[in-house]
Order: sequence, then structure tokens, then C-alpha cells
Amino acid sequence: MMKSLDISRSALVAQRVRLDVISGNIANAFTTRQEDGTVAPYQRRFVSFMTGDGAGGAGVQIDEVGHDPSPFQLRFDPGHSDRIREGPLTNYVRYPNVNITMEYVDAMEASRAYEANVAMMNVSRTMMQQAIRLFG
Repeated sequence: MMKSLDISRSALVAQRVRLDVISGNIANAFTTRQEDGTVAPYQRRFVSFMTGDGAGGAGVQIDEVGHDPSPFQLRFDPGHSDRIREGPLTNYVRYPNVNITMEYVDAMEASRAYEANVAMMNVSRTMMQQAIRLFG
């Protein structure tokens, strides 16, 4: 029964990391510069999972936090300080490849998965308490 708690714990950790990445994507949905001031839009990140607990057991782990290779959004904004100044895309601004609607959907899905694992932990705890009562 302790194994079921370990599996649910690993899933809780994985979904928390996923929610952290999603919140970072939403927070940077309109960021057009890097930390060092370079004009380059934020690149959306995503989390991929793998099965196992790292020791050959059941559970889930973070495989990687990757960067989404999809193209950046272009918006015409001649007054923006980070606009493209030359070429065919003059006066366009490159914005991050973050779709806020999809991020909200992903956040809801991660939240529901988190809640399901908390419920599973509660069921396991209740079963352990009942087993202790039966044996005691």
C-alpha cells in the first residue's frame, strides 16, 4: 500500500512541475526580450513525462522540460521598440509562441490530474487506516 502512495507522490511532483512551466509560459506570453536585453522573444516550454521512478518501479518522472520549436507570432506594431527594422517584415514584432488559451487548458488538465492523485492518496490512506484497525 505504501507503493501506491509513492506512485501518487511522483505524479504530484510531476504535475506541480508541469504547472510551474505553464505558469512561466503565461507570465512570459508577451515578453520580447531576453534577460540580458537581447531582442528575442520568449520560447514556450513544455514538460514531457516518462514512466518509472528512476529505480525500475512504477510512477512517473519528468523526462525533460523542452522548448517548443513552433514559429513565433508576428504582429504589426510600428511603434514597438523591439520591431523588426529592415526587410520584408519591417515594423512587425516577434512575440512568443505561447497560446494563452491552450496554456489555460493545459493548466486545467494538470490541475485535474493533481486533484486525482490527491484523491488517490486519500483513498490509500483510508485503506491503510482500516487495515490497521482490523489488525489492531
